[in-house]
Amino acid sequence: MPVKTTTISPRPLLRTSALLGGGLLLGISSIALQGCEEGDSPLSGLAEKCGLVCPTEGIAQGNASISGLASVDSFFGAVVDFTAAADGVDAKIRAELDAIALGLGLPEGAAAGEIRTKIEERLMFAVAGGLQVKYQEPKCEASVEVAASAAASCDAEVDPGSVQVQCQGSCDIDASAQADCQASGTLTCVGQAPNLQCEGSCTGTCELMGAATCDGTCRGTCTGECTVLDSQGNCAGACDGNCQGECELSAGGMCNGKCQGECEYTPPGGMCDANVKARCEAMVEANVECKGGCEGEATPPMVKAECEATVEAKAKASVECTPPSVEITWQWSATIDGDLQAQANFRAWVNSFRGQLAGLLAATAKAKILADLAVNLAGAAEGAVQGSIEDLSVEADLKTSIGAGCALLQLPDAVNLINAAGGQLTASVTASGEVFAAIGG
Repeated sequence: MPVKTTTISPRPLLRTSALLGGGLLLGISSIALQGCEEGDSPLSGLAEKCGLVCPTEGIAQGNASISGLASVDSFFGAVVDFTAAADGVDAKIRAELDAIALGLGLPEGAAAGEIRTKIEERLMFAVAGGLQVKYQEPKCEASVEVAASAAASCDAEVDPGSVQVQCQGSCDIDASAQADCQASGTLTCVGQAPNLQCEGSCTGTCELMGAATCDGTCRGTCTGECTVLDSQGNCAGACDGNCQGECELSAGGMCNGKCQGECEYTPPGGMCDANVKARCEAMVEANVECKGGCEGEATPPMVKAECEATVEAKAKASVECTPPSVEITWQWSATIDGDLQAQANFRAWVNSFRGQLAGLLAATAKAKILADLAVNLAGAAEGAVQGSIEDLSVEADLKTSIGAGCALLQLPDAVNLINAAGGQLTASVTASGEVFAAIGG
């Protein structure tokens, strides 16, 4: 089914016709306009075929093809991508909150304040001194390919084949780029440590070589005080002395033994082996080519002012935040100390809550990125983007002038969408903050 279209006001058409000169041409244009307004002339179909009308469906309906102008419609496309990403992360946060609520005996849709109260009540009953929660910040990566594509699509002066996106942060690199990284940044290897001896941060299981300190969950014997004991009386929590057995480093840490998980370390020989990932944290001015994602700011080459917000929005809407590994330890309260059934019930709840918390941390990290983006995107819509569209609206080219006029009509709706999404993101971040506050985060 063809998309319905509508003509805009005849005023810009009459003005442009006058620019073209000639009374006969002006008369023909006027007749065409009258026919378009009444919808009973064959010329109205001609106007539609020539792209001299505005689409009936606008940005509020998810249509980004408003003006037929690449730089302008790229902005509307960025707004569509942003609102879709915002809706997705809002839904993810609500889903994690609902899962937590159900585990606490609350219905789906329970207010964040209610969830916080229930968590605090459960912890007060089961543990002494609250939960000890350890995790690394979620890793959020923006696609360098998306940033490069957005720059080329919006700015006609950018050569798609030569776009280089600068990563202000860290990213995975090819083996051929390791020397460049060494010269202007910090090279890190991620994978299995040489001979399982991790000289950096180990994430996963560390097989201790004798009694040693454990920064995670001690599974074995503890010479000091252990916060949690399993059914056999072995340590299964935090050990304030030396641990003998295995140390679970869910959030990463020093391994005094064999790291059987993932090790992040500085290569002793200056280069990473072929069987591990090479990761580079480059200085701002460094010229290191990333592959895949950038953990930080993915900055494309300089583009026109009206394209800057578009490229930023496209890149940040593509951000993927990975849920971190979460480690939770505690000390039993006097209320359930020795009550094996109550302890088993609490452990089961913690096991579910750990995964929900990890998902909530990742979703909240992305929500914060998008909430900050909303401010910049709305500001650009009312600033550089609007200014560029107004300049295009006075072009002598009829199609360009009409397309710009269509875009100006849609800008207020775009700003409303951005602000509404930004407000919802802020509310979602606040809601997840109630859960973090309940566990002392």
